[in-house]
Amino acid sequence: MIKLLSTIVIISTFSCVISGQTIKSDALNEIEPNWESMAANYHVPEWLVDGKLGVWFHWGIPSSVDEDRPLDGSWYGRNMYGGGKKMAQVLSEWHINRYGPLSEFGYEKLIPLFKGEKWDPDALVAFVKDNGARFIMPVATHHDNFDMYDSSHPWNSVDMGPHRDVLGEWKKAATKHGIKFGVSTHLYWSPGWWSPARKYQKEGTLEWKLFNMNYDPKEFASQDSWNEHWYARCWEIIEKYEPDMFNNDAPFPKIGPGKGLGVKLFSDYLNRDLKENNGKQTVVLSLKDATVDRSAFTYNLERGGAGEIKPEPWLWATDLSGDWFYNKNSINKMSIPVMVSNAVDAISKNGVVMLNIGLRGDGTIPEKQIGYLTAFGDFLKINGEGIYGTRPWKFFGEGLLEVKDGRQGENHGDYTQEDIRFTTKDEVLYAFILALPTKDIIVKTLAKGGVFDKKIASIELMGSSEKIKWKQSNDALNISLPKSLPGKIVNGFRIKFSD
Repeated sequence: MIKLLSTIVIISTFSCVISGQTIKSDALNEIEPNWESMAANYHVPEWLVDGKLGVWFHWGIPSSVDEDRPLDGSWYGRNMYGGGKKMAQVLSEWHINRYGPLSEFGYEKLIPLFKGEKWDPDALVAFVKDNGARFIMPVATHHDNFDMYDSSHPWNSVDMGPHRDVLGEWKKAATKHGIKFGVSTHLYWSPGWWSPARKYQKEGTLEWKLFNMNYDPKEFASQDSWNEHWYARCWEIIEKYEPDMFNNDAPFPKIGPGKGLGVKLFSDYLNRDLKENNGKQTVVLSLKDATVDRSAFTYNLERGGAGEIKPEPWLWATDLSGDWFYNKNSINKMSIPVMVSNAVDAISKNGVVMLNIGLRGDGTIPEKQIGYLTAFGDFLKINGEGIYGTRPWKFFGEGLLEVKDGRQGENHGDYTQEDIRFTTKDEVLYAFILALPTKDIIVKTLAKGGVFDKKIASIELMGSSEKIKWKQSNDALNISLPKSLPGKIVNGFRIKFSD
């Protein structure tokens, strides 16, 4: 028997789970640098909740390492210096055989290989927008401490590598095409991340700064000098590029040993925005910290999923490349149909989808990743009405497949036509069938006289002019299998009701 997957029951049939902004007072006063004040005043902008889809871009020095390298999980820089894990040993041996001894060909020697000679941010932004994206979020700094922008830090993409202000050009393209611009920083890991490379560095050299040799690889989180350095580097991004979204994809200074500089950066970011917009928040703060009140920010549920509708909007971030940074040999373990259905599942549970693209070193998108993005784009071109601007319904859906709740462990299992997800907008209910149906569609949630108390007036298949046959009984809503289906993976029905 199909298991009904129910969630938060909301009083009105067409009530939806609204972001925390509906239960919080307007932030008229300056937000204090603590989680309590953040939680009381953080508002999720409508552009994020309405937009539903963003594209994360991982691009940098690792993108240009020989594409036939072993799989590195996006940690090539650290692993090439060896360590206790088997992956690191394999990569270190491969690097030495390919490029030479680590003492002679360290990570810094890879930078000239990173040229970005075919990188066209205008064309890339146009492409992802055409496939449904409403914001982009390129990586500003990864764990390797190399800034992809015009930075005061000497290791940056303007002075080295492609010799371009990568963030600046991404923002220009986003502005031109009318989508939001975010940034992602992964800097805080860096002193510990570079620990295996330390024995190869010489004090007083420029490389000394790249490998963060001034900070203790184990105790850096307690060093005031490091926390102040991290804050300054992040604030430089905020002031110089004014991102609509700031994602901190790493730990950050804690209230105690970090002098509270993490939450201070975040509150300063929001206060800056409030001041510039007459007390209205227009930016998004995205974090992965599950230990503090999630109403204080937008939770980045990376490579995970939600088992139910979440009270606050959240991000389902997944990687289309299979390895975050480009590697020809990487494999995305999630199939294209499952990715599209997972995205709809997330949206039905108050999620926003963020798909990562790992660009080649030359700045182009690999064909395999294009296939994933265009599949979701094709779905949105037919069914966007039931996605953009919608909110969760009183139930997210029904079916046999249960999505694990939490970060990591995202679903790779196939959906069936019994797996159905709902969204709602403007007194219309949208029902998405998460696999191609081969027989009549049964929707138990919409049985007459059950939890659903509205009388159905009409049912239409989005993207089709075919007249849909249906019957509502005390057991279920039965929708006859349409003669043709516009969607190759997921199809959505528009359900309207009598007054």
